[in-house]
Amino acid sequence: QVQLVESGGGLVQAGGSLRLSCAASASGFSFNLMGWFRQPPGKQRELVASITSGGSIRYSDSVKGRFTISRDNAKNTVYLQMNSLKPEDTAVYYCGVSTYASTYWGQGTQVTVSS
Repeated sequence: QVQLVESGGGLVQAGGSLRLSCAASASGFSFNLMGWFRQPPGKQRELVASITSGGSIRYSDSVKGRFTISRDNAKNTVYLQMNSLKPEDTAVYYCGVSTYASTYWGQGTQVTVSS
């Protein structure tokens, strides 16, 4: 079974930074895709950034140039460095990881950006 533990959310002022981490406890698993999604209040969940096992990266247009995703394959951990945060970045952030057979989700961590 795969368990994802997220950390790093919180309250920050506009222009500030936060770093999210998501550690997958999964012996024997290799995740071809790891990513971060977010769900703003009253809206649908959306992709923020993703990274493949080979290092290919994708960002949503709204975070390009401000957020950086990275992963440590040896630790099965994915990170999201968020800089120049804006109030519209306020959301619950979810870690998602995929093998070729299944997708797993973290419990979510709240990020609140005050103006």
